Amino acid sequence: MRNLDPDLYTDPATYARECEEIFWSHWQMLGPAARLDAPGAYLATEMAGAKVFAIRGGDGVLRAFRNVCRHRGARLLDEGEGECAMIRCPYHNWVYGLDGSLLRTPWFGKEPGFDMTDWPLTPISVETWRGLVFVAINPIEPLAAQLGATIPQLAGEPIETFHMVAERRLVFDANWKTYTDNFVEGYHIPGIHPAFFQAIDFEHFETTAHDNLVRMTAPPREGLFYRGKWLWMWPNWTLSLFDGGMNASRINPLGPDRTELIYHFYFADTSEAARPAREDTIARNIAVLEEDFEICVETQKNYASGGYAPGPLSPRHEQGVAWFQNRVRAALGGATD
Repeated sequence: MRNLDPDLYTDPATYARECEEIFWSHWQMLGPAARLDAPGAYLATEMAGAKVFAIRGGDGVLRAFRNVCRHRGARLLDEGEGECAMIRCPYHNWVYGLDGSLLRTPWFGKEPGFDMTDWPLTPISVETWRGLVFVAINPIEPLAAQLGATIPQLAGEPIETFHMVAERRLVFDANWKTYTDNFVEGYHIPGIHPAFFQAIDFEHFETTAHDNLVRMTAPPREGLFYRGKWLWMWPNWTLSLFDGGMNASRINPLGPDRTELIYHFYFADTSEAARPAREDTIARNIAVLEEDFEICVETQKNYASGGYAPGPLSPRHEQGVAWFQNRVRAALGGATD
């Protein structure tokens, strides 16, 4: 099998199709459900350009909506987390209830036939799985079907008992697929991550593709803070385990040549005494991530320059790349290899 055509990493029209067919048609991992326990607690974010939020209603029901005022399209809630008693548009002060219903339209005037019940916020799908919140704008399948092999893969891990203690956002100038190709293979570890390479038995590094899941494993050596298992889930989230916790991330495209990583770090021990150990684990995680950025950015430039023709993929180390790229081809209506 050969690598994807470089045009698929640079073409704005392809990116627009990916937004529709991949990011807005599949479930996206939003964050920990614990952040949405209280009435009025919300999480607002952007998914491939689409602004959305999840919010806990006064009735205890978790709902999700497009973060778009029905009046003139303004953003309602700033990205991030917070709490509110009602949802007020900052543009013209239209007010919505926590259930999305339109409550007030101050200074609007009398418009014949105008009925506030006709203008609630636009709902989207939301579900919780193992302490994580997922949202989808136009899901083509239930969350459980999309999770696929992830469900049995994590069945023995107490992920819902971990507590999120930190978020990190990292942005770099490369296509989301350029980064994902890099994430789902360990072939680059000797060249890009020398310290990481020394901390694993690379001869026994294994990559396997499953139902909507790519799993990478390697026997750890002394000094490795990871537990030796790294997971990537279709279409764009990851989960890596370490002693006493995990990280989970969403690979969020900001355009055809710009990507944001949203990382959440979870720990079992959130005591003050354990803070230095937590901060050290987070710093070491981030250091490994940042080592990938330069190679992704320079590869993206080569794709854009016309200087690259698709090369062969390793049958030993790039099974995950092949599986991911075939899923992209299928989602965009192309033939798979």
